[in-house]
Amino acid sequence: MNERRALTLLHTSHPLAQVDESERAIASREPSPVTAIDAPILERAQRGDSAAFRTLFEKHSPGVRRYLGDLLRDDAAADEATQETFVRAYDALSSLREAARLSSWLFGIARNVFLEHCRSKKESQRLLQEPNEECEPIDSAPTPDAVLLLQEADRLLAEALTHVGEPRKSALLLRLDHGMAYEDIAEIMGWSVSKVKNEIHRARLQLRAQLWRYLGGSK
Repeated sequence: MNERRALTLLHTSHPLAQVDESERAIASREPSPVTAIDAPILERAQRGDSAAFRTLFEKHSPGVRRYLGDLLRDDAAADEATQETFVRAYDALSSLREAARLSSWLFGIARNVFLEHCRSKKESQRLLQEPNEECEPIDSAPTPDAVLLLQEADRLLAEALTHVGEPRKSALLLRLDHGMAYEDIAEIMGWSVSKVKNEIHRARLQLRAQLWRYLGGSK
């Protein structure tokens, strides 16, 4: 979760005001195109150029890692899932026909890796006779040298997000934290655009209610 947005949310008298501003900012601009340099790099990577793929990894892995980290709330698991995402991307790179779809394609792979992690966790819990109906996020230990206020802001947002169920939370993160167009989110989630808009709207209402509760407000 973006720390600057977390800090703003913690201090504002309207906890979701910054989220609302993010939504308006996204709606007011065209989807970001792949830069002119990305397409030839992708083409070289598809021909087996490992250095070109490394360039793509370095550019796109931070966003994928942040997305998986927000979902898993476990640094080690998010790191492993990010690596697995790009291993799969490398193996399937020849199947990507449009360079402009690279970002949403990568997030689609990341979401599949996340869902497999959830299924694996459920199976492990079943074998240990500890059933759990949902894949719950695991809180990671706080960074010792982190600023206390930012830690608290991030904690509040992370806790609030645990009340927004999957897959609705995934759609919300893709929209607000990664600035994706509704059409791209629909492709990743396998939904219609109208369903994406509806689910994100409901997720934002859930997040608003939780943040108001944590900050001592009332609906």
